[in-house]
Order: sequence, then C-alpha cells, then structure tokens
Amino acid sequence: MAFRGWRWLLLLGRHNALGKAWRSRRAGPSLRWKRCCHWSAGRSLHPEVRAFLEENTEVTNSGHLTPEIRLRLLSPRCRFWREKPDLWPYGDPFWAIYWPGGQALSRYILDNPRVVKGRSVLDLGSGCGATAIAAVMSGASQVLANDIDPIAGMAMILNCELNHLNPFPITIKNMINSETGNWDLIVLGDMFYDEQLADGLHHWLQKCIRLQQTEVLIGDPGRHQFLSHSIRRQLHKVIEYSLPEHTRQENYGLTSSIVWSYQPSNSLEDS
Repeated sequence: MAFRGWRWLLLLGRHNALGKAWRSRRAGPSLRWKRCCHWSAGRSLHPEVRAFLEENTEVTNSGHLTPEIRLRLLSPRCRFWREKPDLWPYGDPFWAIYWPGGQALSRYILDNPRVVKGRSVLDLGSGCGATAIAAVMSGASQVLANDIDPIAGMAMILNCELNHLNPFPITIKNMINSETGNWDLIVLGDMFYDEQLADGLHHWLQKCIRLQQTEVLIGDPGRHQFLSHSIRRQLHKVIEYSLPEHTRQENYGLTSSIVWSYQPSNSLEDS
C-alpha cells in the first residue's frame, strides 16, 4: 500500500490509534529515544536519525498557506510515498504532513503578529512545528512545542534549521490532563479527530482558561468529529482561509480551514 493509501486510512479512521496514544501516553517509537521527554535549544540530533529524515523527506515551501516557512514533509517524490507504511521504522509519521488546521493557525499568526508578540505560547500537538515556527517569527517571547512522538521533535529541530531559527524547547510528554502551565496562548491544530481525545482536550483547555486565563486558538478545516462535538458551541470563528489546490488534493475534498477562538463558559462541568 502506498503512503498515499496510508493517508486515506488516516482520514477514514486510523487516526484513532493516535488518539489512544494521546490518552494513554504511549512509549516512543524508537527505544533509543524512549527516555527522552524534552529537548532544549541547541540539542543535537542522533546522526542516524538525522540522515534518515533528511533522506526520506522533501524540503518544500509550496502548496500550502505559509510559503514563508520551509518544512521537511513527505511528498510524492519521497520513497515512503510509495513504500508500504509498515516499512517506516518509527511509527506513523503524522508530523510529516502539514495538516489544514495547522496551516490556518500558522497563516493567521504570520498575518497578525500581535497575537503572539511578547507572549508565551504552547503549540499542542505541534507535528512538523510550523505553528511554533510562525510564533517565533512573529515575536513570541517564549515558545514550547509539544508532540508525543519523539521523531516529530527531531523533525522540528530540522525545520527550525531550515528557517534559520534556533530550536525552541520541545516536550514529548502527554500534556493533556497534566497541570496547567502559565501560558498566555495555547494553539492546537487538527487535534479533534477522536471523541475521547476531544473530551479530554475540552476539559483540560477549560481548566487552563479558568485557572490561568489562557487564550486558546484552534485550527480545524471543519471535520465532522470537530463540528459535531459539544465544544463547537463554545467557539468563535476568527477567520477562514481557502486552501491551496495542492492541499485540497491531498485532503480529499477539504476546501478551506478555519481558526477558532475557544471561549468556554466559567463552569468546568459544562461540556
């Protein structure tokens, strides 16, 4: 099955496995990195992993909403676009796709730097790190990128290098249901693909807002799992972007992506 086929499975429901991983805090996909939970700026990558990622991804800044940002992604010119997904040695590379919700968030931050300038930002489920990169480019005072996949963390370091940025701190611990940090802004894109995960996100984000007065921005193209969740009643539409043709083709009919402001009621019981 080609990697394109893997993407189709992901959109149809294979993402549920990732949802379970967020809920259960899976171990890292490579034992070499099992005990790593945080990268600080300047940490070097293992040469073998760096070489693998550089060989099996393509550097691109086209076909998505943020041509200012260069990223290492999987593309039709990459070996694993055609190879069987099971041959990828590190677990499903969700981070190697620039998902529509993340694109919308990144575009919005680049166009509206006041949203992050001088503020502390947590990029939850950061994936390729594009939104965290956009926050750094737009003047955020502090950025922490979070993804439970250690390989995603390594890819983010490579993407920082591509954009001539010092790597920001990266954590791979499951932050959902953890203690709330004192963040000015939490951004998350394409995270509402699993009902239980969405419920956990809903309550944890409510807690962050209630205890820390954190602002929350969510990027999502309007997937059914997102729009049908009760969280939808507590969202304010900030802006909608038309997706480039390449992104439309690779997301099976999605034509636009939206940035939402999450404004829940004061009650933590409201869901």
